[in-house]
Amino acid sequence: MFESTPDLSVNTVAEIVRLALAPVFLLSGIGAFLNVLAARLSRIVDRSREIGRIVLASRGEEHDRSVNDLKVLDRRMSLISWSTGLAVTSAILTCLVVILLFAASLIRTRLGTEIAWLFIASMFSIGGAFVFFLVETTVAARAVRVRSELLQHTVDEDD
Repeated sequence: MFESTPDLSVNTVAEIVRLALAPVFLLSGIGAFLNVLAARLSRIVDRSREIGRIVLASRGEEHDRSVNDLKVLDRRMSLISWSTGLAVTSAILTCLVVILLFAASLIRTRLGTEIAWLFIASMFSIGGAFVFFLVETTVAARAVRVRSELLQHTVDEDD
């Protein structure tokens, strides 16, 4: 199954690096996506802290509205967490693809099937992350609403 440690030429190493470039670019994209998720989560956390203070100080309709807003923010946090977990899983699987590309060449073994399955799993994982992100952005868009009393509010001008 394994051959002795090969004497790799520069051309062989260059070919392995060329093969590993696509997954490395994928890692870059996943990193950028994780940055977006972290920024959204940060905003959600800040907003939930702000609304939490309002909930404690309010009564009646304002209190109920604030509690509902907190529930939406809690759901959004959960969706972002799932998306983040799946994106990180995809990144780890992609790292394993790169490692196995090099390892298969170094130990001169056939790991093509294993590499393919890891890449497929990585794609399912990032696809799932995108689905959770889509749901989160949909929930966020539906939660944004302007109360009718604000839309109809007029200012009395006293001279």
